[in-house]
Amino acid sequence: MSDKKLKTVFKEGAISSEFIGEAIAKHQTKTSIGAHNIFLGQVRADVINGKTVSAIEYTAYEDMANQKFHEIREVAFEKFELTCMHIYHSLGVVKAGEICLFVFVSSPRRKVVFDALEFIVEEIKANVPVFGKEIFEDDTHQWKKNT
Repeated sequence: MSDKKLKTVFKEGAISSEFIGEAIAKHQTKTSIGAHNIFLGQVRADVINGKTVSAIEYTAYEDMANQKFHEIREVAFEKFELTCMHIYHSLGVVKAGEICLFVFVSSPRRKVVFDALEFIVEEIKANVPVFGKEIFEDDTHQWKKNT
């Protein structure tokens, strides 16, 4: 592992389409990149026991979570020929239909970004301590289980 500075990946509330578009546009000057791939996690309006999820409230042990995101980032750069990689995860309330996770990878080659993105998203879901409280339309809630 390198001694690179830990990045904070958390953003308060939903991740806007404007933010995503600007992140992509910033990479147009990097002419060694041949392919980008993005993953956008969106809050679903699941119906559970007859109740509809209206939002998810995300919390995290931020220091521990940022360390895990850093470790995933370092492993991904070792494992894949990546030019850039960015991860953003929401904290706080994100309504159904809004974006809560944005992962963006770039590489000179397209196959690399497909493989890297799947690896990164699966590692995040399995290993990062971010917790989601599903809030139902009647203001009751339950803790979300990653599937």
